[in-house]
Amino acid sequence: MSDITPAPVDSLKNIATAGYALQAAGFVTGGLGNLVAVVLAYVKRDDARGTAYAEHLRWQINTFWGTLVGMVLGWLTIIVLIGFAILFVTTIWLIYRIVKGWLALHEGKPLYLSS
Repeated sequence: MSDITPAPVDSLKNIATAGYALQAAGFVTGGLGNLVAVVLAYVKRDDARGTAYAEHLRWQINTFWGTLVGMVLGWLTIIVLIGFAILFVTTIWLIYRIVKGWLALHEGKPLYLSS
């Protein structure tokens, strides 16, 4: 018998909401919000396992890593000018992921990782 109790579902929804807010704040904080959001998602993903919020935390984790790869690639190739396009597309992709995830969370709709 375990003394550990799972996190309440309302708490997980608040965590997922905070993750999206932190990702959005990353535009103002120079990416620091994104870093805090991914750490939060990694810390809480075991608590969310088996709930609808597990998808949101995974979505946020995948968003962080995809954005990081895009930004690094963009900055490495900026000298040959294609980097500007990569940075632009990565930024649009990040905005899309934040909006899609946050809306799905707010509306209680499923969030499919294949999208």
